Amino acid sequence: MLPLSDDERAAYEWQLWVPGFGEEGQRRLKASSVLVSRCGGVGGAVAQMLAVAGVGRLVLAHAGNIRPNDLNRQVLMTHAGIGTPRMDIAPVRLRDLNPRLVVEAVAENVTDDNAAYLVAGVDLVVSCAPLFEERLAMNRAAVRLNKPLIDCAMYEMEVQLMAVRPGETACLECLYPETPPGWRREFPVFGAVAGAVGSMGAMEAIKTLAGIGEPLAGRMLIGDLGTMEFRRVAVRRRAGCAACGG
Repeated sequence: MLPLSDDERAAYEWQLWVPGFGEEGQRRLKASSVLVSRCGGVGGAVAQMLAVAGVGRLVLAHAGNIRPNDLNRQVLMTHAGIGTPRMDIAPVRLRDLNPRLVVEAVAENVTDDNAAYLVAGVDLVVSCAPLFEERLAMNRAAVRLNKPLIDCAMYEMEVQLMAVRPGETACLECLYPETPPGWRREFPVFGAVAGAVGSMGAMEAIKTLAGIGEPLAGRMLIGDLGTMEFRRVAVRRRAGCAACGG
């Protein structure tokens, strides 16, 4: 792994003080690459936190242009950018936060056709897509390619966070063998809720990449930000799972 420069030590000084992390953990982040899909309310917060933490390379996958109703939650987007591609704006904003960051912008949403290609080129996947088809496509590719995956989800004021370690834990398809009936892409959302689960997802990614703390593997964190009540639920592999063969 590459050593840290003096500028990097200065930028990350306060997190270098975290017990068990130090320069070794920072070098691991510097050497790491992460796929984030998408980079809207949840994924934008993930990308932002990983950028300032010093992850070396981010791959962002998100199609489409910025819309006015994105702006209550999509922290990487701007009013001036309305009508322009998200992937034109997000990399610029992230490099403003960390000029050392390598950003690869893919103006596509994840599908079964491109998931394997996108997942193969990174060390870890953070799934933030609102559609189950995308989340399950990333899950299948991550399991097949043995890449850890963090799945972040929210609805109204509820958040869910799950970590998948292929071959060791349940995967997302163990829980959702198919898209739940009636699920829609558009749903009620506060930016603060999206940012909260995005920040927690980024922390799970940092823990996994740096080898610190106790990752959420094998469990799902469920939180209600309306009442500030949280619980962890064990998730078991499902016999006959088409993705992981659990």
